[in-house]
Amino acid sequence: MAASVVVESGEDVFRKMFKFYKRRDPPPDLRDVTDFSSGVKKNCSKVMLLTAVSDEEAACVGLQPIRDWRAFGLQGYPGFIFISNPFLRGSQAFWVRQCLKTYPQKPNVCNLDMHMSPSDTQEIWARSAQALRWEKRQPKTLLERLRWVTLGYHYNWDTKTYSANSYTPFPADLHMLSVRITVACGFPGFNSEAAILNYYRSDSSLGIHVDESELDHSRPLLSLSFGQSSIFLLGGPHRQDPPTAMFMHSGDVMLMSGQSRLLYHAVPRILPALPQHAALLEELSCASALQTGSVLEPVSQEDWDVCSRYIQSSRVNVTVRQVLGPGQSFPEEPINTWSQRNVWL
Repeated sequence: MAASVVVESGEDVFRKMFKFYKRRDPPPDLRDVTDFSSGVKKNCSKVMLLTAVSDEEAACVGLQPIRDWRAFGLQGYPGFIFISNPFLRGSQAFWVRQCLKTYPQKPNVCNLDMHMSPSDTQEIWARSAQALRWEKRQPKTLLERLRWVTLGYHYNWDTKTYSANSYTPFPADLHMLSVRITVACGFPGFNSEAAILNYYRSDSSLGIHVDESELDHSRPLLSLSFGQSSIFLLGGPHRQDPPTAMFMHSGDVMLMSGQSRLLYHAVPRILPALPQHAALLEELSCASALQTGSVLEPVSQEDWDVCSRYIQSSRVNVTVRQVLGPGQSFPEEPINTWSQRNVWL
């Protein structure tokens, strides 16, 4: 916890820390924020990952050999693993394009569907790409108005549940990426059944919450970040537990399992990426990352111009979840149309 934050007994410690890092004037002191990209810090330890994933299997989804990953654990957070950018040089471009161009496409669901007709949200990329190349544009494009997209089992923001009646096929490429990472972290058999993509602008934040809507909590929660950096707060099982603040840079991966699976967490602030992290996104997918059998495809200069412009001031986070455990099924419910709402602050 930052030394400059004074917490009184009995108050909501997490909320106080959230407000501290969110404030604009004066800006918060960031010296106590853990930065895994700069090496092992206090209360951190290196984690040995399994090498059950071959170099070829890792490369086909744009990942470095497992032996080269820099993975860390945090004291007091059993089951939490932070992997500092395990992506091959240039391969993040493909995943950024998927998050901006492919995954928001129908039949997947996004926040714009709540107040626009299906025909108006049918081609978010096509309706936004040309305008995003302009220096000055009004109003915001559909892509800039995206706040979330759901994949697989679509999360119901009102009831905080998933449903068998609201499902679209989960992207095969994202499932393959998720499987490679979870296997390396010691979780074979992970089934990617749902994902929530959050699109953060420079003034966005994500409130304090616990991801507990999945029916099976024995499987890990996987989080991938692309674009600008952010501060991530990881707390305890109660709101009174003081959180640990850490940076998430482009390409960073988090896995929450075991006791850490149901901890409170939040994103109070988006930060401009430091030059060494921003540079990771400046290249198109490089030829060395595109081997036989790779799910990665070359990103055209035309597509990358749009992606690059977008992530200059934005961040995309992908959380992948397994909703059902072996033999589990959803409770029966009537087929109906449900609404969603934005949980952003």
